[in-house]
Amino acid sequence: MSDAKAVAVEVLSVHQWAPTLFSFRVSRPSGFKFTAGQFVRLGLNPTELQHFNQDQSTLASSVLDERIFRAYSVASSPFDEFLEFFSVVIADGAFTSRLQYLQVGDRLWLNPMPFGYLTLARYQQPAPKDLWLLATGTGLAPFLSMLQTLDVWTHYQTIVLAYSARTSQELAYQTQIGELATTFQAYTEGQAAQFHYVPIVTREAGAGQFSQRLPALIDNHALEDAVGQTLSADSSHVMLCGNPQMVADTKTALQNRGLVMNRRGEGNIAVENYW
Repeated sequence: MSDAKAVAVEVLSVHQWAPTLFSFRVSRPSGFKFTAGQFVRLGLNPTELQHFNQDQSTLASSVLDERIFRAYSVASSPFDEFLEFFSVVIADGAFTSRLQYLQVGDRLWLNPMPFGYLTLARYQQPAPKDLWLLATGTGLAPFLSMLQTLDVWTHYQTIVLAYSARTSQELAYQTQIGELATTFQAYTEGQAAQFHYVPIVTREAGAGQFSQRLPALIDNHALEDAVGQTLSADSSHVMLCGNPQMVADTKTALQNRGLVMNRRGEGNIAVENYW
């Protein structure tokens, strides 16, 4: 996973969702391709965050040694002309403690090789019927990318997005999520999958319909009851992304219901662990 061939990208915009959550867009290098659900490695050099120098030939060789790289799922569509990322701020983190001060025009670095297998292509059996996208925090990013592609809306009959955050302020992208079904119903002349969005707020009393963690909502069937759909080993594709503890606990809850990990194209549960 060498980052030696990373290319410079320019910060185009920055959006603050909550004190410790923000998203940003960068320029997309010519010819760069990825599949919805994949992640890339982004790099920064603290000395470069105030200006973007189009002439890379002027950079000192020592710059490469000062770069810090981290994995980020792409939140934008594979067809957008920009790349969008969703980030949490870790106060003592070597990367995000600096990244939070991004400004338009700053320089970041992109490893041009996409990584990861949290993609729809990994599912061969069971055949696509109902898709469950279960996310916490910035784990929403790969699912946003998938939901901005026509394939997911035409291959499935039902899509469920369950997105859990600590507070209602931390439920990012609410307007965009609300517009997805309308947009793709129009693209498909009303033939797109039925879409259910379930926001979950775990640390703010009375902020939403659900306050329990995702594993509990699977154990007690509350999530299924809310959308009128049953998790089934015979028909369900389930993707998990977010807090590692959520991923582990939710995976166990699903396995207790008879669902199995996806191996070599067969099975129900897919996860991406890169942090």
